[in-house]
Amino acid sequence: MPNYVVGHKIPDSDSICSAIALAYLKTTLGEPTVPARLGELSPETLFILDKFGFEQPELKTSYAGESLYIVDHSDRVQGPDDIDQATILGIIDHHKLGDLTTSTPLECWIRPVGCTNTIIKMMYDFHDVAIPKDIAGAMMCAILSDTVIFKSPTCTTADIKCVEALAEIAGIEDPQELGMDMFKVKSAVEGTPVRDLVLRDFKDFNMNGNLVGIGQLEVIDLAIFDEMKADLEADIIKLKQEGKRHTVILLLTDIMKEGSEFLVVSDDAAIIERAYDVTLTDNKVWIDGVLSRKKQVVPPLQDAFA
Repeated sequence: MPNYVVGHKIPDSDSICSAIALAYLKTTLGEPTVPARLGELSPETLFILDKFGFEQPELKTSYAGESLYIVDHSDRVQGPDDIDQATILGIIDHHKLGDLTTSTPLECWIRPVGCTNTIIKMMYDFHDVAIPKDIAGAMMCAILSDTVIFKSPTCTTADIKCVEALAEIAGIEDPQELGMDMFKVKSAVEGTPVRDLVLRDFKDFNMNGNLVGIGQLEVIDLAIFDEMKADLEADIIKLKQEGKRHTVILLLTDIMKEGSEFLVVSDDAAIIERAYDVTLTDNKVWIDGVLSRKKQVVPPLQDAFA
């Protein structure tokens, strides 16, 4: 029976490309492993898979009795609901260490870099395994996505070097041009149901016993949200109520202006104002320089809840 590798709920490109890349590496090393996903894919991820000729990983939400690798997260609330009934063989992640625990030793690769695929590239190098051209292309795109084409404060020299190496393997002459093509796909929101937009890149966090949901929409021009912002605000109110969340924040991120507008609904808005040293106006605020949920949004908010 093969092992599985899966990323977080509401998977992004890093989760999916990590699953594909790690499954190939483990299988090559004699450990049959299958990539899987916990949800539907975003337009950007579908664009990447189509470009490099991949089928969508298997949709699998239950892992009781299975052995699996976890990629791109280590928070229990973001993983399979029955994770406690599975055997975790390893965690490969670039976020803070979450609350997953194991009863047996495990392989653990956690690095403060911009993307999980950067770490997996290091794993390929460590095991001296050649990366196939199509997998290299997908990994490269995931790094460009997670680092916002190197604009994110999470981006490191390791991410940039990995993109350069993967682009050479994949035969991509201008990776940043391909990155812009991906963000144009991300920015095509017209006709998409509001709830699909809110959940396109959404994660729940347990902050001192409070469930906090944070979504992010990255686009090349924030003006595309002008006519739908009221609908987005109304939907995060519904999402908060449905999920019994303390707070929901939706980040509307402009990658060209390099900042984000926060749409907030909370049981205690003062916590959000304290976390970012801002004043909300009509439950909204623009913050210059904020591009990364992982590095710039989650840590100060967790500190404020603590």
